[in-house]
Amino acid sequence: MAKSGTTTQGLRTAIERSGYYPALVAEAVEAAVGGEPISSYLVHQETTFDSNEVRRHVTVLVLTGNRFIVSHTDEQAADAGSPSPYATTSTESVKLSSISSVVLSRVVANPESYTPGTLPREVVLTIGWGAVSRIDLEPAACGDPNCDSDHGYTGNSTADDLSLRVSEAGDGPEAVRQTLVFAQALSEATAATSTPSAR
Repeated sequence: MAKSGTTTQGLRTAIERSGYYPALVAEAVEAAVGGEPISSYLVHQETTFDSNEVRRHVTVLVLTGNRFIVSHTDEQAADAGSPSPYATTSTESVKLSSISSVVLSRVVANPESYTPGTLPREVVLTIGWGAVSRIDLEPAACGDPNCDSDHGYTGNSTADDLSLRVSEAGDGPEAVRQTLVFAQALSEATAATSTPSAR
């Protein structure tokens, strides 16, 4: 399930419709947003299966004129540290100028007959701002097939702060559409904050 829009009241309504601890989620998101006007938002609830447990969590993405705000809330079963179930919610506020990448991957059925404007069956929105990076390493080699010297390692670092998967089958076509709308708004906002490099 995903909901998107552009108003504070609309955001609160989308959080309430998700049905996932709405008072807790709304309080955390509203505190992070403060008094800034909202340009766009996306509320995505997901259920996952972890061993013998069903876990729910909700991610709320909010775009203001200056910031990108991420809120994530998870529920946890009772454990040794807590005799009753509990929820953990966190928010992060990122300056738009800090966002280094907005990647939108689309999965389209029957690409040979694709018609522009047709919804993808699945989208994955990945946003990077440098808080988390994935490093892929492999042994380096030279062009000499007879060389047995140690050339160290080579690899790359990829920003991987947030990845959100939304599918037509699991979340519905409207959720896919709303994710596309939010991704476009975020891409446009980050492009607007980019400054040309000095030459």
